[in-house]
Amino acid sequence: MSVAWYRRLPWSIVVIAALLTIIGCAGIARAEELAGGSGRILHRQLWFLLVAVTAAVAVAMPHYRVLGRFSYAVYLGALVLLGAVFLFPPVNFAHRWIWVGPLSLQPSEFAKVAVVLALARYLMHRDDHRRVVGLLVPLGIAFVPILLILPEPDLGTSMVFLPVLFAMLYAAGVRRRHLLGMMIAGLLLVPVLWLAMSDQQRGRVTAFFDQPSATDRPGDDGYHLYRANQVRALGGVWGSWLTGQRTDDLAVYRLPHAHSDFIFAVLAERFGLPGLGLVAALYALLVARILAVAAATREPYGRLVAAGIGALFAVEAFINMGMTVGLLPITGLSLPLMSSGGSGLVAHGAALGLVLNISMRPGYEVAPEPFRYGS
Repeated sequence: MSVAWYRRLPWSIVVIAALLTIIGCAGIARAEELAGGSGRILHRQLWFLLVAVTAAVAVAMPHYRVLGRFSYAVYLGALVLLGAVFLFPPVNFAHRWIWVGPLSLQPSEFAKVAVVLALARYLMHRDDHRRVVGLLVPLGIAFVPILLILPEPDLGTSMVFLPVLFAMLYAAGVRRRHLLGMMIAGLLLVPVLWLAMSDQQRGRVTAFFDQPSATDRPGDDGYHLYRANQVRALGGVWGSWLTGQRTDDLAVYRLPHAHSDFIFAVLAERFGLPGLGLVAALYALLVARILAVAAATREPYGRLVAAGIGALFAVEAFINMGMTVGLLPITGLSLPLMSSGGSGLVAHGAALGLVLNISMRPGYEVAPEPFRYGS
């Protein structure tokens, strides 16, 4: 790499990611404060942040095409880890973690990035995906992790893979009519997905269509959304950071998973509507800058990886914020870079490291097939 690498580094991505992480830490601190905690979760998150930054730097150093040679190996390793979670005892009735002493690993977080790498590797020099039969392998790459993650149960993560697949197929030049056919086929398979879901997952979906009013007592399935709405309302328009806490009774701020899945609701209570607008704008800018890296990259593998990572951040942020404000069913998906959790933070840090890597090397590659768009 040239000594002038810092000139090609997209500093805007670094700054936006840093701002999101800082705001996320502020939200975690607020969630612990409202829960009467000691700050242990925030301290742990800061250690995870150090690991995530290290992972981002490590991934950004070697040429991404060298790393790309291991795409299939990373994907297969992720599948093995997804299967291994069922060998460990469940936590809160869910098989999502692999335990190594006091540390835990959530393979589904790394599987998101692994699928992007595998799809990019497969699509980079092929044109058979421009025919319907050629879509079977990309569909298989995306669906195998879904089949392993859905029974954990983890509906939220399962919902991420298909939009990312569609975005990468579009970037690879798949015909629009084929994508439309896939969307129609997906809608026809919704009843099959419904049967494959657990009772808890079905309950959360039905609770979305039967949301209680502010005065009604919610059922078990609608409790999380009800509490998220209550906590958001306690912050008012400008948030408790400016107007002060409304009550000393911390019981009214009780919100399960406040520091993880519902961090967006805590940020609403703390920073109000301006804070939520800032977070949404930062995610929009981050995705736009990542997609700009994809558009500027002429090498097919790098272009597809950047497009997939941009889609990944967009889908995760949209689903999490949508479920927190009641626009989507509660699915248990964390907010990238902001929710507590080491696996998610390290995986997204490595993903951003790949984007930085690609941005610094937007060159060409002599390939047996051109990289082109379809009609």
